[in-house]
Amino acid sequence: MSGFVYMVSDKPRGVIYTGVTSDLYGRIWEHRNEIQRGFTQKYRAKNLVWFENHPNIVLAIRREKSLKRYLREWKIKLIEGINPTWIDLYERIDEIENIYRPHPNTREWSDYN
Repeated sequence: MSGFVYMVSDKPRGVIYTGVTSDLYGRIWEHRNEIQRGFTQKYRAKNLVWFENHPNIVLAIRREKSLKRYLREWKIKLIEGINPTWIDLYERIDEIENIYRPHPNTREWSDYN
């Protein structure tokens, strides 16, 4: 089962929430419909602005933890690399292929091959 790391926001360059899931459609649907109380409900972060696919949920969780340590500007660069206008990508999930590939010199490389 693959895993996804994703970012949702309330508006361009607004609040950014980073999460992980094995069901991207379902999880973003929950954000959009405020199913769970918390950060995304409080800050109205409902727009899927970035995501990447991983071979399994364990690797996705590892990547999510790494991204949560990123500076805000680094996250903005990731988002704008695939979504420069910060549109909601929910309806286009199947059209976008953003598969994470670690740098070949890292120890993670073998996990993705």
